Amino acid sequence: MTKKLRIALAQANMVVGDLEGNLRKIEALTSQAKDLGADIVAFPELAITGYPPEDLLLKPQFLEENLQALNQLVESVKDIAVVVGYVHAEDDIFNSAAFICNGEIISRHHKHFLPNYSVFDENRYFQRGHELSVVELNNCKIGVNICEDIWYPDGPSLFQTLAGAEVIINISSSPYHRGKERFREKMLSVRASDHCAIVAFVNLVGGQDELVFDGGSMILSQSGRIMARAPMFTEHLLVANLNVEEVFRTRLHDPRRRKEKEKLKGTQVNITSIQLRNPAPKPPIPEPPIAEEIPEEEEIFQALVVGTRDYVRKNGFKKVLIGLSGGIDSSLVAVVAVEALGKENVVGVLMPSQYTSKASNEDAYQLAENLGIKTHTLPIKEVFEDYKKVLRAVFKDLPEDTTEENIQARIRGNYLMAISNKFGWLVLTTGNKSEMSCGYATLYGDMAGGYAVLKDLFKTMVYRVSQHVNRRYGREVIPQNVLVKPPSAELRPNQTDQDTLPPYEVLDPILEAYVEKDKPFKVIVEMGYPEELVAKVIRLVDLNEYKRRQAPPGVKLTPRAFGKDRRLPITNRYRPYQRG
Repeated sequence: MTKKLRIALAQANMVVGDLEGNLRKIEALTSQAKDLGADIVAFPELAITGYPPEDLLLKPQFLEENLQALNQLVESVKDIAVVVGYVHAEDDIFNSAAFICNGEIISRHHKHFLPNYSVFDENRYFQRGHELSVVELNNCKIGVNICEDIWYPDGPSLFQTLAGAEVIINISSSPYHRGKERFREKMLSVRASDHCAIVAFVNLVGGQDELVFDGGSMILSQSGRIMARAPMFTEHLLVANLNVEEVFRTRLHDPRRRKEKEKLKGTQVNITSIQLRNPAPKPPIPEPPIAEEIPEEEEIFQALVVGTRDYVRKNGFKKVLIGLSGGIDSSLVAVVAVEALGKENVVGVLMPSQYTSKASNEDAYQLAENLGIKTHTLPIKEVFEDYKKVLRAVFKDLPEDTTEENIQARIRGNYLMAISNKFGWLVLTTGNKSEMSCGYATLYGDMAGGYAVLKDLFKTMVYRVSQHVNRRYGREVIPQNVLVKPPSAELRPNQTDQDTLPPYEVLDPILEAYVEKDKPFKVIVEMGYPEELVAKVIRLVDLNEYKRRQAPPGVKLTPRAFGKDRRLPITNRYRPYQRG
């Protein structure tokens, strides 16, 4: 009996809440897969609603319209099987996958393992599933499960394969953070070899608010070998021929499976057999790609581009506005914006003061020229002097301090927001994670804007990615002087960041240990940093939670981003550096 299957994985960019648009994309990709002779095409988790739909799931009308979209898809599908994620509503709601074939839903899988950590909050919305099913399509037995289900060794994949499934299709919306793609691939390889089954993993791609989904869909053989891998951060239809007969031959040589079958006792797995009524012709297809891994700096750059592009476009903006200071942060944000949106949709604003150096102005103009973007120059000196004059009656003879520095930042924020209001352009803020961690930013000043591109990128990594940018384009996009001069806010004479903060090569490892890894105060000190310095950094992080709550959303790049990941109370008297 021939056991061959042509499978398509639709690594698609869906939009949360755009039920009609998502349905049209699913139908178009299904048609494309059918033209390529695919027997089955799989779409990401909650493809119909977009992921994550959050509190849209509490709206009965939204749930009903999601089911209507699913029914329309069922009616339109012919001569190909489709696996698609949707919200099943029946007494409660479930994160579900529908297996559609021959004009009907053959089986449904309700997600068993609901993640409730990091950015995930699925226990807030969904009931977990318990039933298991396998569909035999054209003599090939297929088990379908959803994202988190496959991360557990004793999860649905185990029981589906013990019940005979030779192919596991896992539909996912697995968000990106640095290093996750490699970790995910290792996990899938272990599942494929342990269960002695072909694993087809299809992942969402694109940006949704602060989340970026990296795609990286892949197919692994029953020995855990990569057979096909889609490129990261781009839509792709991955099509491959599977020789399912090899699974049976491999299993004959694996005694583990015979022992594991004992676990099936008392577990019900529903098995349904179907045949495609009019299978599509099978034109020759090229060998599926095995996309190469990309360097970390390129991976981060692409994540920044996708997150920025989709936030801007999906929220209806056409152009963005960036305050160009001649520094490294605004330079990198401008490069990301041009790559994401095109140079014609990026506008730079230079806002020099009496403290702005000639070199900074020259660097900002040079960057704009290198990128081909339009700029405006709006000096702030006169307005700043007017502010001080008006406030003199209140401030009296008190000496100037950070108050006057912050006034300058807020004048600049006002300029940017005025232009934004007038033309409907979105302001991209330029602060990085090192600054946001320590509160080295001005509320309603340099924090004013709609999207914080570098919000989850430490300063040392900003430099690494910026240096990579010039290598990437093979020319000096970011001026060399920007890469080598000491960073400065230029809000007072001869100011540098290190007047307030430790050098970034010292600061960032402390921040990473405390913010991202929750290492105790004493452990960080034992890493070789002075106790007084560690205490100062932790104090700055803790005291500035109120600022971060008012910051715009930004691209999540690390396992522990501020916002959905790291949630600490603003009113909080716990001080780890004061404890014995």
